[in-house]
Amino acid sequence: MTIRDRSTVEAVLAAFDEYLDRTRGLCPEVRRNYARFVRAFMEPLFGDGEVDLGGVGTRDVVDFVVASTRRYRPATVQLVATSLRSFFRFARASGLRADRLEDAVPTVPHRRGNLPRHLDATQFAALLASLDASCPRGLRDRAIILCVARLGLRASEVARLRLEDIDWRNATVHVTTRKTGRGALLPLPADLGRAVAGYLRHGRPATPTRQVFVVHRRHVGAPINRQIVGDAVDRALRHAGIDAPMRGANLLRHSLATLLLGHGASMKEIADVLGHRSLGTTSIYASVDVAALREVALPWPQVTP
Repeated sequence: MTIRDRSTVEAVLAAFDEYLDRTRGLCPEVRRNYARFVRAFMEPLFGDGEVDLGGVGTRDVVDFVVASTRRYRPATVQLVATSLRSFFRFARASGLRADRLEDAVPTVPHRRGNLPRHLDATQFAALLASLDASCPRGLRDRAIILCVARLGLRASEVARLRLEDIDWRNATVHVTTRKTGRGALLPLPADLGRAVAGYLRHGRPATPTRQVFVVHRRHVGAPINRQIVGDAVDRALRHAGIDAPMRGANLLRHSLATLLLGHGASMKEIADVLGHRSLGTTSIYASVDVAALREVALPWPQVTP
């Protein structure tokens, strides 16, 4: 069966996902994000009927991106635009359309030069010192926060961490869901190891679930989602009395990157810890250490996204 034979929205999205996986090598989380916005673009145009991408015009593309600026923040609108460009490249490669409709996707201005929002070293230490371990959920949240604060894991990576991903004998953690699609083998710091072991022994409810962190209230024993990770960070900030410049797991990822930079880590080392695909994403953290930048004698290397 050719792609042309599979002409429903669902069938075209399935072919697009296969293209992203085999040709682009993107991880499942990124592919789902792309498909989410492409679906939102196609369903109003085609509904349950046949998908005819040849009938899609520049105005359809521009109107969709412009409408997204009223619903999302600039960073998300950028993802919308990136998703559409990838989709139209797939359409051209698959013979669903001959022209370069990806060139019609508007460029979304989004300044990346702003200083990253993070906790300073004193706040970071105060947050970790204030973590509550007096109840099962507290044990879980403490281990979750240390996963982000010590390893720089994304909220989704914490949620998907499985029991077999932790190698206790060699003190390593295997992260399988990095945005790079390659995964990573990270060292298991002693305080994180103790926190996870304490949760597994004294806080985690009995459950057949293989995910390390599970729900403690509704649907007890079910795997957590990324929202629970963000909620754990927010509760810890309130408990510590910290008025943070942003909320959620990304605050701790930014803070870890800034601390690593202050201790002399290179951009490449920070990118590897955070799972960035491009050094350009990581280089924003360099703007924090102004004093260090003044000592730089050589220009930044050119990085191809």
